[in-house]
Amino acid sequence: MQKRCNRNRKRSKRRAIFCPTHNCVLDSVSQKHSLFADRPGQLQERGISRRNALMLVADQSAVMLTGEWLEAFWCAECQETRWYHVRKQERENSSQAASYHLSIAPSELWQQVTGVIHPRGNPSVSEFTRRQSRMLRHNQIKDFNFTI
Repeated sequence: MQKRCNRNRKRSKRRAIFCPTHNCVLDSVSQKHSLFADRPGQLQERGISRRNALMLVADQSAVMLTGEWLEAFWCAECQETRWYHVRKQERENSSQAASYHLSIAPSELWQQVTGVIHPRGNPSVSEFTRRQSRMLRHNQIKDFNFTI
């Protein structure tokens, strides 16, 4: 019986992302939310020099961070979904699969993501409009005081 040659396989392989608690394979249950840096300090934390970070932010209002994103995963052992900050680390040898470093997504990172809803609502909407949109009954006229 002949062995099958792996280099001829065109089908993509499943990402090997493991639960940091149980070390079992996690299933993705959301899309990837890319991270962006809008301050030089965020770029400096990732190894870019201060000068280059200042030039990048001045040139572009937001710089996409490659190899980093937020994604929700389902763990069969925990029986729950959690949001993780995923960092992809490429291997030097291209024949080996990439490794992924997971950490629970802190609230500060959600401010660097596009395509998600602001946690406190749209900041450009007034408190009155926000309150009116949440009212369920038709007696909203109470907020308007008419004096005759």
